[in-house]
Amino acid sequence: MGVHAKQAGAVAAGLTIPTLVLADWGINMPAGVTATSNDIYGLHMTILWICIAIGAVVFGVMFWSIFAHRKSKGHKPAHFHEHPLVEVVWTVIPLLILVIMAIPATATLVDMYDTTESDIDIKVTGYQWKWHYDYIDEEFGFFSALTTPRDQIYNRTAKGEHYLLEVDNEMVIPVGKKVRLLLTANDVIHSWWVPEFGVKKDAIPGFINEAWTRVDVPGVYRGQCTELCGKDHAFMPIVVRAVPEAEYLAWVDEQKAAAETERELTQKDWTMAELMERGEGVYARACAACHQADGSGLPPAFPALKASALVTGPADGHLEVVVNGVSGTAMQAFGGQLSEADLAAVITYERNAWGNNTGDMVTPKQVFDFKNQ
Repeated sequence: MGVHAKQAGAVAAGLTIPTLVLADWGINMPAGVTATSNDIYGLHMTILWICIAIGAVVFGVMFWSIFAHRKSKGHKPAHFHEHPLVEVVWTVIPLLILVIMAIPATATLVDMYDTTESDIDIKVTGYQWKWHYDYIDEEFGFFSALTTPRDQIYNRTAKGEHYLLEVDNEMVIPVGKKVRLLLTANDVIHSWWVPEFGVKKDAIPGFINEAWTRVDVPGVYRGQCTELCGKDHAFMPIVVRAVPEAEYLAWVDEQKAAAETERELTQKDWTMAELMERGEGVYARACAACHQADGSGLPPAFPALKASALVTGPADGHLEVVVNGVSGTAMQAFGGQLSEADLAAVITYERNAWGNNTGDMVTPKQVFDFKNQ
């Protein structure tokens, strides 16, 4: 059965069997898995019930007055102007209600903004359209980008279980530890949001916002960018894996080793086949969203790389654009986003894919020398 047929069947089922469709549908916010998210949920419910009580009293009195003093019973409207006692009552009572509501709200906000005494500090940087996580104390970092296949996005295949909420590299944190998040952005305003943590904070270029979380329940938690940030805003998910501390420490050791191995790749003697294989993966992850998988681009904002004068021209010009970007255009500077090995691989791939066939091979050492000239 085709994808469109399945979608039509789902719509028909929704119209004919509404109880099944509504089984997982809710109108309330999630309680979450952190103390902060539970405090927010508790505050939300407290304020909600206060509002319901106010509404019940106000509308109850109003409807009773309309019914008990209706014209058909012979009642006539009273004519009066000002009533000091009534005016004092309807001023003092709302004031007291607001004070009662402000006490738990203030306590929750103070706790949410208290980022002191953290166990782990992670710098989160938003890019169009991915996240970078820099584990400051451990001196390593990595990018986290969407891995949902484009075939699913364009309805050529069925949607996966975690459609648009799956990434290549998850942010990993230990359970029971206070994690401070330092949020900023490299290009435009983004917003980091994980509903089950009760954390939603803007990432603003040139400015660092702070937030924190402490997760007590191991698991995988998913969120999204919630600030409209451009073409692929909807394709910028967040995935956080909370694990026991021993597993976290083992993961940290693996990341440090991988970072050291990545640094050593600059000195490796690469073959064309190795660069092409690695470059294809880098291109799919970092470039295909704008320039398309087949290099055809989306002119005029995202020019084609297939048969491009830039890509088939001198390698130094190609390096300049990829490493430093193009000011005033959507072309980002990837020199600080990709390693020398990834930069060399993707440039080599672009110069030899889709029939470009320049035969050029750009090495990580060349990229390193170009960046440091």
